[in-house]
Amino acid sequence: MDQPTLRALLRRDDLRLRLVSDEDALRDGALDRPMRWVHSSDLTDPTPFLADDLALLTTGSQLADEDAAGIDAYVDRLAGRGIVGLGFGTGIGLGPGGQLSDVPDRLILACAVAGIPLFEVPYATPFIAVARAHSEAIAAQAYARRTWALDTQRALARAALRSRGLESTLTELARRLDRWVGMFDATGALAHEHPHDRLPADDVATLAMRATELITRGGQAGQSLTLGAESFTLFTLGRSGHLRGVIAIGTATLDPEARAVVTSVIAMAGLALEQNEQLERGRRRLRSQVLASLLLDDPTLARHVLGSLPPSPMVIAVADADAPADAIADWWERRQAEHGTAVFGATSDAGLTLCVSAEDEGLFDELSARFGIRLGISEPEGYGAFSRAHAQAVVALRHSDPGAVRYVDTVASSILTAFATDEARLVAESRLAPLRAHAELEQSLRVWLEHDARYESAAAALGIHRHTLRSRITQAAGLLNLDLGSFPARAELWAALQTARD
Repeated sequence: MDQPTLRALLRRDDLRLRLVSDEDALRDGALDRPMRWVHSSDLTDPTPFLADDLALLTTGSQLADEDAAGIDAYVDRLAGRGIVGLGFGTGIGLGPGGQLSDVPDRLILACAVAGIPLFEVPYATPFIAVARAHSEAIAAQAYARRTWALDTQRALARAALRSRGLESTLTELARRLDRWVGMFDATGALAHEHPHDRLPADDVATLAMRATELITRGGQAGQSLTLGAESFTLFTLGRSGHLRGVIAIGTATLDPEARAVVTSVIAMAGLALEQNEQLERGRRRLRSQVLASLLLDDPTLARHVLGSLPPSPMVIAVADADAPADAIADWWERRQAEHGTAVFGATSDAGLTLCVSAEDEGLFDELSARFGIRLGISEPEGYGAFSRAHAQAVVALRHSDPGAVRYVDTVASSILTAFATDEARLVAESRLAPLRAHAELEQSLRVWLEHDARYESAAAALGIHRHTLRSRITQAAGLLNLDLGSFPARAELWAALQTARD
């Protein structure tokens, strides 16, 4: 139905009101401003008694003795008060020539200059009828909005019972508001939207960035944002300090009924996400138990519990202990829903463990780059060698390289890294202790061993004479009590130098 505006009032056939002003000369939307009330007054200055956003009705008796300047001043006062329109009652008094009064030409001109819509109220239409008609329109509009809110709440409740209830509820909200609605998850990624692909990618990226800022801040809040010609309102989901996402709605303002509906959806979404988190905690415990079973190289229980596993051969990745497990799980769930990517993930003392088919191994590089985390990645294996693949991933994770590190690369660099345990480092450092006070001797030893114990090439690399180098090696051998003429002694010394901390 029509909003309570001056245009809606002028459309009432029973009132027979006539717009005197030239509509094309009025400001855009002048007839469509929300109109709170209709008041009548014949005071020369009624402005002290007027409220905002109302239409004023007058018989014009106060203007009978006014000249052009007085009429202009009268209209200027009304314009300054911000009235929506001026209604002039015709046929009530007698004009200067004894005829029934019409709308004065000077009043028409003054209203045109001030941008106030001027309309005629015929003698047969009482002012009270105009005020009552507008009052009825306000009441009807309020009733319609309350009815809309009730119907919408019922529709949202039905949507919540459907499969993927939260997404269905947000889609129904978008339809009822006739606005774009999007939900961003805890990582700031767009998890659901309706209508789909309506917004430009740049706008979605800006909204995602703002959503991430709100989530990072951690407090419950709402925020307005304007992008080009469109405005958005953002609402956080979840309790303060533990936010689970953000809902964005493509509007800058909501009337009380729409805001009440949105508030209920926010509460419903927050509750759904909290319940989902509780369920997810239970699933994480179950997956950890499944991981313990897989580490026994028997996938029977895992297939029985999960139904299926990523196709073999599979690849395992282990992440840093401080990796954002919840955000990573959300990312994998979207991959699974949108692309059908099979993945198994669980946590253990070693860290977050992820398992995918070997053909999806490249996703680990994307995951590492997206979240800025380190990953150790195994070689492809069957489930009968799950424990070996997991151990490979753990060894690769210990490597110092950033990003996604593959076990095959760490083995290619040095097999000694596999033996570089804390105990081995302690032994190596103790064995080299007599040498550590002589940095020049230690460096000479390293270069000599790197050159296969050849004095000529090692001395050239160090920039010293070969006799000087020979003297240093002899001195080092005496400090370490080693016969460096034998290969086993040289091999032991090289392993110690590689294993000890610099």
